[in-house]
Amino acid sequence: MRRIGARLAGGAVALAGPRPAWAPALRDWFAGGLAREVEQRRLFPWLAVAFGTGILVFFAGVDGTPFLAAPLVGAALALAPVPFLGARPGSLALALALAAGFLGFAAATWRVGQVAAPILSRTTIGPLTGMIEALDEREVGARLVIRVESFAGLDPAGRPHRVRVSFRTAPPLRPGDFIAATARLLPPPEAARPGGYDFARDAYFQGIGAVGSLIGAITVQAPPAPPPLRLRLAALLDEARNALTRRIAQAEGGQAGAVAAALVTGKRGLIGPAANDALRAAGIYHVVSISGLHMVLAAGVVFWLVRAVLALIPFCALVWPIKKIAAGFAMLGVTAYCAFSGWDIAAERSLIMTLIMLGAILVDRPALSMRNLALAALIALAREPEGLLGPSFQMSFGAVAGLIACARLIGGGLFRRPGAGRIERLVGTGLGAVTGTLATTLVAQIATAPFATYHFQTIQPFGLIGNALTLPLVSLVVMPAAVIGILAYPFALDRPVWWLMGQAVGGMLAISEWIAGFDRATLVLPAFGTGALVLLAAGLLLATLPVSRLRWLALPPALLGLGLAAMPDRFDLYIDRQGGGAAVRGTDGHLAALGSPSAFVLEQWLKADGDGRSAKAVIGGVAQSGRCDRLGCTARLPDGRAIALVRDRRAFAEDCARAAVLITRLAAPPTCHAPLVIDRRALAAHGAVALRADRAGFTVRYAHDEGRSVPWRPSPNAGPSPVQRTEMPAPGAPIPSEPDAAGPEAGPGDAPTEPLQ
Repeated sequence: MRRIGARLAGGAVALAGPRPAWAPALRDWFAGGLAREVEQRRLFPWLAVAFGTGILVFFAGVDGTPFLAAPLVGAALALAPVPFLGARPGSLALALALAAGFLGFAAATWRVGQVAAPILSRTTIGPLTGMIEALDEREVGARLVIRVESFAGLDPAGRPHRVRVSFRTAPPLRPGDFIAATARLLPPPEAARPGGYDFARDAYFQGIGAVGSLIGAITVQAPPAPPPLRLRLAALLDEARNALTRRIAQAEGGQAGAVAAALVTGKRGLIGPAANDALRAAGIYHVVSISGLHMVLAAGVVFWLVRAVLALIPFCALVWPIKKIAAGFAMLGVTAYCAFSGWDIAAERSLIMTLIMLGAILVDRPALSMRNLALAALIALAREPEGLLGPSFQMSFGAVAGLIACARLIGGGLFRRPGAGRIERLVGTGLGAVTGTLATTLVAQIATAPFATYHFQTIQPFGLIGNALTLPLVSLVVMPAAVIGILAYPFALDRPVWWLMGQAVGGMLAISEWIAGFDRATLVLPAFGTGALVLLAAGLLLATLPVSRLRWLALPPALLGLGLAAMPDRFDLYIDRQGGGAAVRGTDGHLAALGSPSAFVLEQWLKADGDGRSAKAVIGGVAQSGRCDRLGCTARLPDGRAIALVRDRRAFAEDCARAAVLITRLAAPPTCHAPLVIDRRALAAHGAVALRADRAGFTVRYAHDEGRSVPWRPSPNAGPSPVQRTEMPAPGAPIPSEPDAAGPEAGPGDAPTEPLQ
C-alpha cells in the first residue's frame, strides 16, 4: 500500500520539474499519508465529491439544454482505460474521478428534463380550476398546491401544471377537493439580489410554474375526470397529516402544541413568528424541520423497542439475529415516517442515509462510516442533483462528515479506561455523555457554519447552550413520545401522549425564549461570495474525509476562505427585479429604503449588508433616505451623486438630466442621457442589480447574465442593456458616472418636495 501511495506522490512531484531541497521530505510526507488513505479505503468518498463537482459545473455554466448523450459518452471514454490501469493507481484514480464528474453532469441534465414544465411568463389574473394536492394551514388562512386544470384561458403549452397559492378566508377545504376560484398568479420570483436565494430555481424542480393568491369566492366542484391514483393517494396522505396536526396542536394548545405537531407531521404553518424567532436564536430550529435528527431518533426508537421486546423472549434472544431483525423493522418504520411527514427533500436525504446505515447492520458492516455517507450522498444527488445547491444538503452532510471524523471525542471514549471500577465507570459514563453532547453540538456547528452564514447571513453564538439544554429533552422525551403517539393514534389512545410531548416542547420553547433574550443572540454578518464558500467547503472536505496527516491540507483553503469571507462585497445600491424599489446607502453608512420595495426583499438586502434591522424599521426612515412624490423618488449617495426612481413618464425629462443612476419599471425613452439607466427591459434581462460606488463610477453585479438560457427562467424579450448609448459592462466592470453634456448632476435642492401619496 505504501508503494502505491509513493508511486502516486512520486508521479505528481516528477511533473513539477527540478526538485528543491525540501521536495523529498514533502514527497515522503504525502506518500505516507496517501498510503494510509489507500489502506483505510478512504478514496471512495472522493467519488461523491467528483460527482458533486459535475453537478456544480452544470448549474454554474450551462447555457441552453445540453444533450444527455454528451456527458454519458464522456463518462464512457473516461472509464474505457480503467481495466488497463491496474499498475498505475494515479491514472486509475483520475479516470474514476473524471467519470464520476461526467455522471454528475448527466444526472443534472436528466433531472432537468424530467421536471420540465411550463412557467408563467407574466402576472395574470383569471379563473383557476384544479385539484388541491396539498394544504398547509396557517395561523390565518392556508397555502395550497394545486394541480391546474385550467387558468385564464391559457393553452396547455403555456399553462403551469402546478401552482402554489394562499388565501385568508375560504370555506373548509381539504386535499383532493376540486376547486374553482379567481387567482392572481405571477412567475416564481427570482433572487432578490445578485448571489441570493433563487426561489424560481427551486420552484422549477418542484414542478411549480406560478405562485400567487386566490381572490374572491372559492367553490368546490366535481372534477371533470377522476384524478390519477397517485394524486388521490397523495391527497389522502396530506389530509391525514393535517388531521393529526390539528389533533396534536389541540391536545396541548398554544405554540407548544404547534411545535409538537410540526415535529411529528412536518406541518409548520401553525408556528407563530415569535416562536420561530426564538427557536432560531437558540440555534435549535433544525429540530422543527423533519431531517436527520428526526430520522435517526425515529429509527433508533423503533430499533430499541423491537430489540428490547425480542430480548425478553429467551428463544428469540438465543436463536434469532434480533439486532438484524430490529434493523429491518427500523428501516420500515423510518420509511413510513418519512412518507407520513411529507417526504420533502431534506427528509428524503436523511432517509437514504439512515437506510444505508441500518442496511450496514444487516450485512455486518460498520453502521456509521464515511463510505456509507458517501454512498448516501451519491444516491441523494443522483435522485435530486439540485439539492446540492441548497443549505439542507450542505448542512446535513457537512455535519455528519464532521461527526464521523470526530467520532472518538463525541463517543466519550476518552473517559473510559479498561479495568476501571464501578464508580469510575459511572463517572466516566456521565462525563462522556456531557462532553459527547457538547462536542456533538460544537462539531456540528463548526461544520455547518460556512453554509449557514452563506445562505442566511446569521450565526447564533449561544447555539451550543441551546442545543445542550434542549437535545436531551428531544432525545429522551419528545421523539419517543412522537413514536409512541403515532402507534397509539389508530386506537384513539394518543391524546395523553401528545399532552406529555407538549409539556416537553413547552420546556424547549421556554429555554429558547430565555436564550433569545440574551444580548446578541443572533448576529447578522455581511454576505460573502461563492468563492469563499467553495474554499471553506474544500477545507471541510479535506479536514473530514482523510484519516491521515493529509488532513493538514485543509488549512490553506480554510484560511483563505475565512479571509475572503471576512472581506465581503458591500454594495451601496440595491435595485429590486421589478424596478419598484431600491435601497441606498446613506451618509450614516446604513441602507435606507427608496420607493416601494417589499418587506421580504428589503430584509434580504439588509442581511446581505450585515444589518440586523427589520424592514419595518428601515421603511420608517424613508424620508431620511430621499424624497418622493407622485412622479418618483430621489436620493443621494454619501459622495453626493443623485439616484432617481421614476414612477411616471413625466419625470424622465428632469431625472434623466441630473441623476447618476436612473431606476424605473417603465421603458426609458431613447433620449434619456443618464449615465446609468436601469429600466424595465434591463431588469427583464438581468434581474435584480447591485452597485458599489467608487471614484471611477459604479461596479455592477447582476442576478443573472443577459442572454444565458436556463430552464427555470423564462426567456425575456430581447431589449437594450441597462446602459443607454453604450454596451452593457461585464459583471464587475466599473461604469463611468460623470454626467455628460446633456445635463449636469442635480444640486442639493433639486429633489421634489411633494409628499408621497
